[in-house]
Amino acid sequence: MSRVIVLGAGVLGASVAYHLVEAGVQVVVVEAGGPAAGTSSATFAMDVTHLKTPRSYFELNRRSAALHATLAERLGGPSWRHPMPAIQWGDGEQGQRAIRERAIRLQSWGHPCRIADPSELRELAPAVDPRSCTAGELVVHDHSAWYDAPLFVRRLLDRAALLGADVLYGQRVTALLRDGDRVVGAETATRRWTADWVVNCTGPDADRIAALAGTGLPMTRIPGLVGESTPVPDARLGAILATPEVDLRPSPGDRICSISWPVDALLPAEGAAEADSGLEERLHASGQRVIPALREARMAGVRLGIRPVPVDGLPLVGVDPRAPGLYSVVTHSGVNLAPELGRLAAEEITTGGESADLGGYRVTRDTAAAVQDESLSVMTSR
Repeated sequence: MSRVIVLGAGVLGASVAYHLVEAGVQVVVVEAGGPAAGTSSATFAMDVTHLKTPRSYFELNRRSAALHATLAERLGGPSWRHPMPAIQWGDGEQGQRAIRERAIRLQSWGHPCRIADPSELRELAPAVDPRSCTAGELVVHDHSAWYDAPLFVRRLLDRAALLGADVLYGQRVTALLRDGDRVVGAETATRRWTADWVVNCTGPDADRIAALAGTGLPMTRIPGLVGESTPVPDARLGAILATPEVDLRPSPGDRICSISWPVDALLPAEGAAEADSGLEERLHASGQRVIPALREARMAGVRLGIRPVPVDGLPLVGVDPRAPGLYSVVTHSGVNLAPELGRLAAEEITTGGESADLGGYRVTRDTAAAVQDESLSVMTSR
């Protein structure tokens, strides 16, 4: 039986660990904080397949979104996946045209979406103030979903532990062990482990881990603010909303989760220790304009997440020849992609082969020449 150390207990680390243990591998998960303690608990966490380009990346996201449903059924019990439609509308002629053109492209790719009249908001999302939508049309993705990412992580790690994985928290890796050129283990201030493979799933910390092996990863960190309201039982949302000013979705406990690209554009480029209270208020006010019931609520809290974003927006997966034995899995949209990337990474590690499905995402590719993910421009428009 081979032995693998998985660094990171977020969505990617949990998925890799689960799929490795399912394949009969002895696994140790090493995490600096707790389960889903980093970006995985500070994310809007929805099916973002409709936002992804090029076509091959769209298909990867579509397969992974389907695998979420399969995993939830396989594991049984409370599900982290909550199916509901996603509704988009644009601001101004240019914004509306871009959303319409994307919908037409998605339809040609077989994605189930439709152009609808704004009057459908009354049925699909009764909590929305119809006056907040000034667009002449909506795009509705009828088979979307949002994810309870911390629950997703806990379910996968609990199953992995039940099958024999060791899951260790509060252990920040300070060095990688080498045997010649090969990475053969990891150590913290108090412990060390040896293994056949070390898998780097540490999100924003992934380039630091790569540097410990004498390599690097072409990635950046983009901060994002995620808010959650106090309970709003009367907010019968019923859909995920993507509006020009704010995105909103239900959250466990009758709460509303929110993000805003205009607000994120005001964050310091490198992030900060905590969110500015003025930005928190602006985020909440944006949600109140769309969902009047939020005027009776307050922000229960905000999380400042640091998105690990490869420079071309596409995942970074696999092995750098300069550091054999270290396998990296880094991406944004990690919640949506975690099932499929975890499955494919585990398959490559256990078989020693290379999956054609990961061919365009190797850590060694020329990211300057790659086709960028279309949604990257939204995150980087500061």
